[in-house]
Amino acid sequence: MDLGLKHTAIAAGFAGIAALGADRWLAPIARGRGIILMFHHVRPRRPDAFQPNALLEITPDFLDRVLTLVARHGYDFVGLDEVPARLAQPGRPFAALTFDDGYRDNLNHAMPILERHAAPWTLFVTTDYASGAGRLWWVELEEVVRRRTGLELVEARATRLLPARTPQEKNAAFATAYRALRAGPETLLRDTLARWCEETGVDTSALVRDLCLGWDDLAHLAQRPGVTIGAHTLTHPMLAKHGRAVADREIRDPRAILADRLGREIRHLAYPVGDPGSAGPREFEIARDAGYATAVTTRPGHLHAGHADHLTALPRVSVNGLFQSDAAIRALLSGAPFLLWNRGRRLNVT
Repeated sequence: MDLGLKHTAIAAGFAGIAALGADRWLAPIARGRGIILMFHHVRPRRPDAFQPNALLEITPDFLDRVLTLVARHGYDFVGLDEVPARLAQPGRPFAALTFDDGYRDNLNHAMPILERHAAPWTLFVTTDYASGAGRLWWVELEEVVRRRTGLELVEARATRLLPARTPQEKNAAFATAYRALRAGPETLLRDTLARWCEETGVDTSALVRDLCLGWDDLAHLAQRPGVTIGAHTLTHPMLAKHGRAVADREIRDPRAILADRLGREIRHLAYPVGDPGSAGPREFEIARDAGYATAVTTRPGHLHAGHADHLTALPRVSVNGLFQSDAAIRALLSGAPFLLWNRGRRLNVT
């Protein structure tokens, strides 16, 4: 399905749930014991016509609205440390708030709002990003397409020319290249983008330093009440695409590095990308053996009692920047969309 049509259909689905009141009458059976919300960027709206990663950012005003609706719908804000105990026994529904990658705007724009709502939150940090290195490859692709009028994408030993002159062409070129590169080996993805960045003059390290918090800021943040620092691997790989030794190192080593740099025990992990093609039973086992209290995926869904036995395979609900509306948040908080998405399953851990 065309992405524009898909987004229109999803928005219509949220509106339909709201119009029918399904978010109210389905909530008692759909929302389970709690929810883990996933965020990335929180920053003011940008005017650019070309924003292919817009799904990863919401405005500060919308974050404020989300937190208002979470509380209004009867959820208790809790930190991830409380989640295992909350899953083990019935009680009031709870919401845990998580932010991936360690972006600077989480400190500048999100934290004041979170503190105003007295909402604890977890920041998942990729250690390479904190060191000013690493690869924000989806941002690299956006910058390459923004600066070029076309891309040469090699697929199955054939070269495909993707025009990128207008915003519409740029969005199409980004989507095509993203899908093709995501589907293949991660080494090919990173090598291709490194070549394109070199050809285009995109400084990959500068992107990381500009967007991500460094160690000094993280050390300051780790001292704030209500803030938990979690691990998001060393280099942000799609773990399931790599051998066990790589996955083991990427999951285990950040615990010690973050604890040493920040003086805090690291008890929680977020798998990069986090879908079934990036994290599965092998990664869940490694995280459990590494001593994490919880580990979170991007598999969509609410938390149910059965998740108490699968604490390193917890689902999350993405607050998507393409759907910044009350109807979308009410639907997500109700759990109604996931009855269809997960085909009635409460657990998706295989």
